[in-house]
Amino acid sequence: MVRAIYEWVLDNNCTPYILVDALLEGVFVPQQYVQDGQIVLNISPSAVMGLNVGNDMISFSGRFGGVSQEVSAPIGAILGVYAKENGQGMLFDAEEPTPPPTPSGDRPSASLSKIPSKSKPPSLKVVK
Repeated sequence: MVRAIYEWVLDNNCTPYILVDALLEGVFVPQQYVQDGQIVLNISPSAVMGLNVGNDMISFSGRFGGVSQEVSAPIGAILGVYAKENGQGMLFDAEEPTPPPTPSGDRPSASLSKIPSKSKPPSLKVVK
């Protein structure tokens, strides 16, 4: 799904951004840019090199503060994919870490926090 939305955004001449849960295991992102446990990354062809959107992992090389860094995240850490210009895209359910079972069998629920942005936050539609 991430790959399809990424290609759709590019086909519409927009800039694809992803929202990543930076706190999940297996996520390697520049921590100095993480806000509220999340990071927004520009994954347009002009911003990254070697983008690989696989079935289990997304990875690429990007520049942060002028320094090239490798970025990777499991697909389950991707909270959303959207176009910078108009905010159209899709949010995904947050992947919950598997906690030990509680005596009552209840599981805590996950919720998405607002999308961090330096400008107007994008308006995303949840499609099910």
